[in-house]
Amino acid sequence: MKRIVFGLVAVAALLLAACAPLVTQSPSGKFSPVNAQAIDGNERVLLKGADVVTYFTKNAYTQGNPSIKSNYENVTFYFSSAENKALFDKAPTKYLPEFGGYCANGIVYSIPWGGDADTFEMIDGKLYIFGGKGSHDAFMLDVPKNMAYANKYWKEEINGNNAFTHRTLRTTIGRVAHYKSGAELAAEVAAAKK
Repeated sequence: MKRIVFGLVAVAALLLAACAPLVTQSPSGKFSPVNAQAIDGNERVLLKGADVVTYFTKNAYTQGNPSIKSNYENVTFYFSSAENKALFDKAPTKYLPEFGGYCANGIVYSIPWGGDADTFEMIDGKLYIFGGKGSHDAFMLDVPKNMAYANKYWKEEINGNNAFTHRTLRTTIGRVAHYKSGAELAAEVAAAKK
């Protein structure tokens, strides 16, 4: 009997853990879905607390301080200084990362997933986050083409919808026609560097 109870508790815990992204990454509001996590007692902290303002003011990644924060559209933002918080509070939309802070290269394939705050690119005054150097380099091989795909999928499929559900569908049964695996993208990046 104890094994059955333990098994049921384990299954329930797994189901609850799987549901966390359903809620955390899909706040009610105009800025959704987002690359956010529950941190420090805050339900939705964008980019694990990176200071979004320093990307624009210093073209640099800086970790924010949990004691200096603002809330915009049900998403919490951390800042490295009171000055950056004030800049954000005056014009929050100016400092929002594109595609909710998800990896821009993933959005090229209609997959809202990941995004490392320390791997980014400023393009035409906008902030794009990537899931690592490989994703960044693959995106940069053909910025106009990749930007066109990413903007199309964000606008037509992802923006305002549940990222977890969409990601699950696109990674299992409905890949886009131009989908490339990580290995294929890495090979293209390596070939371009020769």
